[in-house]
Parts: sequence; C-alpha cells; structure tokens
Amino acid sequence: MNFSPQNLSDEFSRREFLRDASQRFLGVSLAPMLGGSLASQALGDKVSAKRSKPATHVIFLNMAGGMSHIDTFDLKPGQDVQGPVKGIPTTAEGLQIANYLPETAKVMKEVCTIHSMQSKQGDHDQASYLLHKGYNQLGTIVHPALGSWVTRLKGTDNDTLPGYIAVNSPANMIGAGWMGAKFAPAVVTNPEKGLEGTSRHPSVNEEDFERRLSLTDAINKRFHRENPSPNAKNFGMLFDEAVRVMKSEDLAAFDLTKESPTIRNRYGRHTFGQGCLLARRLVEHGVRFIEVTLGDWDTHYDNFTGVQARCQLLDSAYSSLIIDLRERGLLESTLVVLSSEFGRTPEIQKQHRNGRSHHPGAFTSLLAGGGVKGGMTYGKTDKEARKVIENPVTFHDLNSTIAYSLGLDHAKVIESPSKRPFRMAGPDKEDAGPITEVFG
Repeated sequence: MNFSPQNLSDEFSRREFLRDASQRFLGVSLAPMLGGSLASQALGDKVSAKRSKPATHVIFLNMAGGMSHIDTFDLKPGQDVQGPVKGIPTTAEGLQIANYLPETAKVMKEVCTIHSMQSKQGDHDQASYLLHKGYNQLGTIVHPALGSWVTRLKGTDNDTLPGYIAVNSPANMIGAGWMGAKFAPAVVTNPEKGLEGTSRHPSVNEEDFERRLSLTDAINKRFHRENPSPNAKNFGMLFDEAVRVMKSEDLAAFDLTKESPTIRNRYGRHTFGQGCLLARRLVEHGVRFIEVTLGDWDTHYDNFTGVQARCQLLDSAYSSLIIDLRERGLLESTLVVLSSEFGRTPEIQKQHRNGRSHHPGAFTSLLAGGGVKGGMTYGKTDKEARKVIENPVTFHDLNSTIAYSLGLDHAKVIESPSKRPFRMAGPDKEDAGPITEVFG
C-alpha cells in the first residue's frame, strides 16, 4: 500500500492510512472516530434560521428492512389485510397503534405520525440509499448521508466529539460521500463498548504517547511544507481531530455504566435499546446528529411473528427515549425521526407463512420533538393501506422537514469537488419542501 497522503483520493483510503499509522506509531486505533468531529462550527455553512427557535439535534431511528406500516402505526381494523394484529388506543386522539407497542402508545401525544410516505424504490439497497441520502444510487458518485449534510450546514456544539455518530448502522449508507472524511460519521458497532479505539495500548504509557505525538506533529509539519496538497492537509486535520477526540473529557458520554440499572433496563438490554440510551447521552454532550438502527424488519416470511419481535425491542427503547428527552428538557431542541425505507404489502402471503413483501407505495414515518406538534397525524392511506390518498410525502420532503426543524435551508446548493450542484432536499426536479403544517 502507498502511504503517501497525496494518493489518498477517497474516504476509505484516507481512513485506512490513518488506522495503520495510528496502530503502528501511537499504539492506538483511531479508525472508529475519524471523520465526524471535523464539522465544527467554524467549518459549517451557516444558514439563517427560518424558525424562531430551531432544533439543535437530530436522533434518526432507522427501521432497516421495511417495517410493516399496516402492523404497527397504520392499522386497518376490520379489513382482511390486517391479520391478527389488534389496535390499542394511544394518547393521541383518534389514533390506534399495534397492541405490540403498549409503551409507545403512552407517548404518542408527543409524536406526529406521517401516514402518507411514499417512494418509487422497492429494492432494499436503492430504497435505503434514498432514505439516507436523498438521491438515487448511481455508479458515478457517492452522495453524502443526511447526517453529513446536517453537520456540514449546522456544525457541532462540541468540537471535542464527532458531530455525526452512527450506531449499529449499515456502513454503505451512512458515509459522507463526496463531502469527504471531514463529515463522515464516527461508528459505534456496539453501544455497550462505546467508541472503540479511544484508549492507549497497554504497552504505551502516557509519557511515550505524548512524545510520539510530538514527533508525529514535527514530521507532519515538515511533510505539509514539502507536499502542500489538499489531501495531505486533510490527513493532518483528520489526525489532529482524532487525537483531540481521544483526549476529550466528553468521552464519558459513551460510558453507559454511568446510567442506573433501572434506566438501562427501561430502554431494553439489547443493542437498539442501549443505542437509544447512548443517543440521549450524546445529545446531552453536544453531538449534532445520531443515527441508531434497528434491523430485521424484512418480514417476507412469518411477518406477524417477526413484527411482534421487532416491536418488543422498539417499544421499550422508543418510549423511553421520548420520555427521557421530555423529562430532561431536551425534546423541544431534539428532533426524533423514525423511518423505514418502505412498508409492506397489504397482501398476506400464506405460501410464505403469512409473510408480506416490499411496498414503497405507502408507509409510515414518525416525528417527535424539534418543534413538531405532538398528537397529530398527517396524510392518509386508503382502506387497505395500499395507496396514499391524502398529502403524499417523499423522502425529499422528509429531509426538507428535518432541515426546517433545524433552521436550515433545505434548498441550499453545495457543489461537489466536480462542481456538480447538490441539496439536502435532493434534486431540484423533486420540488421538495418542508411539511410546515406539522410544526407548532
């Protein structure tokens, strides 16, 4: 491998170089934290707020695999498509949700339920790419994920931690694409372990570590004088920021043992539950955008057993997150988004043990906090939850709404290194805009 930063032409190779260098020379692995912390306020492109009191943080809950809207938040009682799922009342007037979600039902007064999501992408990879990035997947360019857009446009509240953190999320969907490693997420694969690679190797004491850092700094300065290329400069910034994150007192945010057993149990002792708890702690420490993924919603076979199992994990984590944010005074400043890449078909496929197939034509997303009016529903599907019949919403509209909550301009154009124009809302032709009706 050629270790010259001049040849580090893409995000992956830069990270690979840094990982190898840090392991060999400093006795640490900086790989999990490279990228997100560079989106400081000084680097953010500021846009005038369109709301008087915009949100400052986003928690994005990714229901990967295609969550069945019919069996969770868009029930159709009395219809053949409903199957065995029963509806239960919620704290949102007139709204029933699945009996698998009893704790979530109690917090729906804080939630806006969007019943009219729709997309044209029915393939997992294409649909998830569109959900995360607002553009269709192409072979010629890799687009930035939503978290990269948010940290690019709004910066971060804490320059000693990454501005964008992804928990248990698909690596091919969360990257910064053409925005580069400065706006890529720090990745947490297991919330129980926190941000791995943030401590010195036992064989390297603090004195040796500082000495090696000093030597590295001297070598870097000389190299940059002799090789004044953008990639070399980017490498130096990444390395400096990674070390700063490593030394941050706010790394305590990743230590879930500081929470009481009662709180941890309430969220659920599983990856998604502890990921949601970690998200709340990261918001408290100034992290701008956190994504947490709950997968295995792809219920082609045995849909009702699968949905019930997923809902048990979702119920404890989601309800606890909303309650916790509210009680700590953080809900108004934190937009909590829950979405899947598509829904499931109304047809129940008996030949597949009562499975449901992919259905991008209609599905449900949830918004809470961030100035959103709780207890309301937006949009409507037909009697089978097959088609949107009122107020259709695309991912471009959803992204625009997230931008609006944050006080950002959803249509602000940023050019890629190849001078191609891109927007957080997606392509111009989509004519996307925020759903302002859902805000108080």
